[in-house]
Amino acid sequence: MAECPAEFISLAERLADATGRIVRHHFRSPLEIITKADDSPVTIADREAEKELRRMVALAYPEHGLIGEEFPAERRNADYVWVFDPIDGTKSFITGRPLFGTLIALLHHGRPILGIIDHPALGERWIGAAGRPSSFNGAPARVRPCATLATAVLAASSPHMFGTDKATAAFERVRTQAGLTMYGADCYAYGLLASGFHDLVVEANNGIHDFLALVPVIEGAGGMITDWEGRALGLDSGDKVLAAGDPRMHAEALKLLAAK
Repeated sequence: MAECPAEFISLAERLADATGRIVRHHFRSPLEIITKADDSPVTIADREAEKELRRMVALAYPEHGLIGEEFPAERRNADYVWVFDPIDGTKSFITGRPLFGTLIALLHHGRPILGIIDHPALGERWIGAAGRPSSFNGAPARVRPCATLATAVLAASSPHMFGTDKATAAFERVRTQAGLTMYGADCYAYGLLASGFHDLVVEANNGIHDFLALVPVIEGAGGMITDWEGRALGLDSGDKVLAAGDPRMHAEALKLLAAK
């Protein structure tokens, strides 16, 4: 894959800076909580941040596509498409927990070439871009080796997120073999994996805005991230994600997820 142009990385950082200011303004302040059709919560902070992301991209690259969580997609079939989740972890955000993040991805012909995991309340940011090593707050980010699940740190946002008995059972097959399982970190867990503090993340019931920004970060740190069948993630991916710092861990988890 060709190297991601520096001008796109610069814009993505400006996007994260701008939305971070909006999100921090609303964090731990009284907010109206709106319940969407799928019973998930959303706030004015989510919508203000996504509006700003869309405005800034449209100003810089009006031909680029835009896909977000809160508003309809625009130019989905463009060569370059930005995918946003202004607040990944809205439940954390509305309950005062600082682990929520902003996810910003850029796709070229359907393949993620740029991703930012930004945590406005913590001042922490991971950046991944095709052809470049991933970074955490400007320093290199690198996964760690982990040969077996018995010594692995496994993460998922919630044990209740998997949606079906089949998916829950598949996750349980992995969880029961893992050394330590952590919940409740939302996208923060993927950043920790990229920095060598977690080894595996298994999740389901996600939209593309929840995981496309993670792909360049994980891959640029030396890890692997796919769906539960080992396929690359893109615009047409389903709801399931498997990320691992070590290829041996990824292969072991894939076998357990596929077992009957």
